[in-house]
Amino acid sequence: MLKISLDALLTVDTIARRGSFSGAAKELYRVPSTISYTVAKLEEDLSVQLFERFGPRVVLTAAGEELLKEGRYLLKAASDLESRVRRVASGWETEFALGMDSALAPLGLQDDIRAFYEVADQTRLRIVREALSGTWESLLDRRVDLLVGAAGEGPSGGGYTAEPLGTMSFVFVVAPGHPLAAVRHRLNKADLAVHRAVSVADSVRVLQARTVGLLFGQDTLTVPDMQTKYEFQLAGLGFGFLPEAWARADIDAGRLVVKEVEEPKPDETLYMAWRTGEDGAAMQWWRERLRAQPPLARMLSQNCNVERATGIAP
Repeated sequence: MLKISLDALLTVDTIARRGSFSGAAKELYRVPSTISYTVAKLEEDLSVQLFERFGPRVVLTAAGEELLKEGRYLLKAASDLESRVRRVASGWETEFALGMDSALAPLGLQDDIRAFYEVADQTRLRIVREALSGTWESLLDRRVDLLVGAAGEGPSGGGYTAEPLGTMSFVFVVAPGHPLAAVRHRLNKADLAVHRAVSVADSVRVLQARTVGLLFGQDTLTVPDMQTKYEFQLAGLGFGFLPEAWARADIDAGRLVVKEVEEPKPDETLYMAWRTGEDGAAMQWWRERLRAQPPLARMLSQNCNVERATGIAP
């Protein structure tokens, strides 16, 4: 008979994350004595010590860390199994995760989300934002179920289906006080090489990271997302390409200056994508909704102002 139960694994995992038995008791809605008994019983059954006690604070022993290293996979598998069973029974996923590139604003989906909750109030929605290839990786790693705006073509190897949603246009901009703003000719590599670029870091974890438009040896200020890149360029901390929809109002107001470059950035196609063969009710609803009402014009401005989203081509 197995001596390790899923409930015991869950208890150990919660204690490890919370750092104390009392913290785990609060998260699991149990009394502390129940938590203590569960751990003591598991330690007795396995003949190992799982936690070092330092007053109210506890830390995993080496044996405890080894238990959780594999045990968390079992907890994830059990959770996935429960979700699949419920989905088979009801047709609706218990949780549905939407992924998008950091150049897109989640608030642009507010009307879609309201409409979704009217027909699927038992499905929890989760929004995930990644950058560059990290967006595609989140789909392949099952961190999201549907991409509603992934930039560029997906990685090789298949396993997913993708449909273009539209294109995103870019402009090369600097703040008015930046040295490049005063250059009269079309900017070349020599002009750019002596100044700092602002670049969004690829959030990819396993796949090959993607870099966009950087020169070899370029002084680069790397930021976590497009919002930060926009703010830093507006502050004059560097140069680079921004989505035209993000920059248009600032260009018109004189807060950003457009410069011609010898190597302009081509329009980027953004995709809707999902893992092949996954067709739950939530998945079907979102695909049909986004095909009927393409979301990019609503998502391409940091303020979700549709009038500023002029960089979209259907």
